[in-house]
Amino acid sequence: MKNSSIFLQIVIVLIGICALALMLWEPHIEGRNAHSTLFEIYFNDPFLAYAYIASVPFFVALYQAFKLIGYIDKNKIFSQVSVEAIKNIKYCALTLIAFIVGAEAYFFIIQRGKEDIAGGVVMGLFAIFISAVIATAAAVFQKLLQNAVDIKSDNDLTV
Repeated sequence: MKNSSIFLQIVIVLIGICALALMLWEPHIEGRNAHSTLFEIYFNDPFLAYAYIASVPFFVALYQAFKLIGYIDKNKIFSQVSVEAIKNIKYCALTLIAFIVGAEAYFFIIQRGKEDIAGGVVMGLFAIFISAVIATAAAVFQKLLQNAVDIKSDNDLTV
């Protein structure tokens, strides 16, 4: 179990590093920013700042998943801290959905007619779907794990 949990933690760290690298690298190769200075890229685009703020729940959820795997490794899966980690993952997914809906609204209200928004809208809808699946799975796991923790605590009290 130790090797698989270390592998999963390494995968989570690599996902975080790749996501951060993509967030820092992509604005430089975007079509309208191809020949822009760093100041123009990062300070003249409010949507980019919004995207960076919206990425915070994603990284918090990765950290909570990293901690949850650590709890599993320490045989603390049936504890209240594991339930809290799953609950935080659920809230992060729901917050990410809210941020993406805000970005979709930006596309439809501000950018409609100025640019081709179809690609951004489809990517946003896909991200909303993935976040909704994660939030739903986390809610189910949270309920199941909370029931298991309650049963375990009842059994500990009777012993």
